[in-house]
Amino acid sequence: MPLLDIKSLSLSIGETEILKDISITIDAGETLGLVGESGSGKSMSALAIMQLLPHASKVSGSIMFDGEELLQAGEARMCALRGDDIGMVFQEPMTALNPVKTIGEQVAEGIRLHTGANRADAERRAETMLERVGLPSSKFPLARYPHELSGGQRQRVVIAIACALHPKLLIADEPTTALDVTLQAQILELLNELVDENDMGLLLISHDLAIVTEMASKIVVMRHGKIMESGETARVLKEQKHPYTRQLAEASTHVPLRTTTPVTAKSAEDNGTAPLLSVKNLIREYPTPRKSLFQKGNPFRAVDQLSFDLFPGHSLGLVGESGCGKSTLARAILGLERPNGGHINFADTDFATATMEEINHARRNIQVVFQDPYGSFNPRHKVARLVAEPLHLMDKMADDEKRTKVARALVEVGLSASDMDKYAHEFSGGQRQRIAIARALITEPKLIIADEPVSALDVSIRAQVLDLLADLRDRLGLAYLFISHDLSVVRAITDDVLVMNAGKIVERGPTTHVFDYPQDDYTKKLVAAAPDLERAIMRRLETS
Repeated sequence: MPLLDIKSLSLSIGETEILKDISITIDAGETLGLVGESGSGKSMSALAIMQLLPHASKVSGSIMFDGEELLQAGEARMCALRGDDIGMVFQEPMTALNPVKTIGEQVAEGIRLHTGANRADAERRAETMLERVGLPSSKFPLARYPHELSGGQRQRVVIAIACALHPKLLIADEPTTALDVTLQAQILELLNELVDENDMGLLLISHDLAIVTEMASKIVVMRHGKIMESGETARVLKEQKHPYTRQLAEASTHVPLRTTTPVTAKSAEDNGTAPLLSVKNLIREYPTPRKSLFQKGNPFRAVDQLSFDLFPGHSLGLVGESGCGKSTLARAILGLERPNGGHINFADTDFATATMEEINHARRNIQVVFQDPYGSFNPRHKVARLVAEPLHLMDKMADDEKRTKVARALVEVGLSASDMDKYAHEFSGGQRQRIAIARALITEPKLIIADEPVSALDVSIRAQVLDLLADLRDRLGLAYLFISHDLSVVRAITDDVLVMNAGKIVERGPTTHVFDYPQDDYTKKLVAAAPDLERAIMRRLETS
C-alpha cells in the first residue's frame, strides 16, 4: 500500500476549477517531485493533502494517507496528523512564522503539543533540530525572533519545525527558495537523510528542475491544474516527450539576449564614464548583547570596508551565503540604514551623511524588489494601489494616468491589467513576486536593487522576467544591483559579479570569468554547490 495515494482528485473554488483529475502515489522512503508553472496547482495539491483549503472549496476523488481517507477526516483528526505524521514546509518563511514568538518557542511548540514533553525537553529537542538545519545555538540562540534572521535563516527555522517530529510524509513547497547554494545543498542532503533514516515519504514541490532531478526518483509535471506528464525523473527529463516538459527544461537554462554592448566596470572606466553609484569603505555594524552589566559585547560587523562602483546600464551581481551581508548592504544603499563608516554616493548625494529630505529626493531614481513579496505588501490594499505606491515620488499625476501606468507595468511582467483590482492574497507566491517587480519598474528608475527578485518564480516565468529586465536595461540604460543565491540567474543577467563572504568582497570581475575560473576557495565552493540540470540528469541515469 502506498504511503500517499491520490486518485482522481478534483478541486474547484466557486466556479473556478483548480485541480482536474489528479492522481499521485508516494511510497514510504520515496521522493516525488512536483513541478510546473506558478499557478499550475502544485501548492493547492499540497493544501488539499493537508486539508487547509478555503471554505468555498469543492473536492472530489480520494486522498489516502497510510490507509486513511483524509477527505473524510474531521478537523480534530487532521490537527493530530498535521505536524506529527504529515509535515509541511511552506513557500514564504516570514508568513509561516509567528513574529511575536522566538524561534525556539516555535520549533518546540509542535514537540510539546504532539508528544507531551515538558518545556525543557522540548527546547533541547528544538535546539538539536535547529543545529541540524544549520542554526547552532552558539550563533543563533533560541531566544531570537524571526525578524532578527535573514530570509534564508528563517527558511531553515520553518524546515526545523516541519521535521522536528520526523513525520511519515513531508510536503516541501519550495523548501530551498530563499537559501544560498551551499546551504541549499546542506538542506537537500538533510532531507535525503530524513527520508533514509525514517523511511519518510517526501513530496518536493519546486520550480528548479535540477534540484528535483537530484532529489526525486519520480516526477509529475503539472499545468493548469492537470498532469501533463509523469514517470521516472531521468526518463521524463531526458526524453521530454511532452512539449510543456521541453518548454520547462529550455527555460531553466535560458539566457536573455543582449541588444547592446555589455557595460562592465572596466569598459566603463576605460571610457571615462562616471559611476552612477559609488560605495567606498562601507561599514555597517550591529550591537551585540552585553557580556555583563559593566562590559559591552563587541559589535557585529555585517559589512566590512566594502567598496565598488556601479555604472549606468551596468548590471552587477552580488552573491554569497545567507547572512553574509548582502541584504544589509542593500538597505544601506537605499538609505534605510545609516552606515557606521564609509560613503555611499548616488546622484551627487552621499547617503551616509545626507539628510532624510535629500535621501528621499534621490530615491525617486532608485527602486527595489525585495526578497519576500508578501511581507512588502499591505494586505488591505489592492494591487492598483500597491504598484502605484512609488509614484508619490514623482510629480502629481491624475488617477486615470496612474491606472494606465499600473496596467502597463502588470502586463510587462506577465500579469493582466484586470489584476489591479485584486488583493495580494489572491495570487500565488510567484505571481506576488511579479507584482513586486511591476512596482519597482513603474517609475522607470535609473537603478534597481533586486534582492532575490526571481527566487519565487517558476522557470518559464523567470525566463520572461529576466528577458524583461534585460530589455529594460538595454532600452532605458537601467543599472541593476542583482542580489541572488542562484548563480545561473546571476550568470544570465549580470555583466560583473561581486562574491561576498562575512561582510567582505573576496572576488570580483566579469561574471562569466569569475564563475568559469574561480580563484578564491569560497567562490569555488559556491560554484561547485550550484545545481546543474544536465549534470543532474546524467547522474540520475547512471544510478537508475
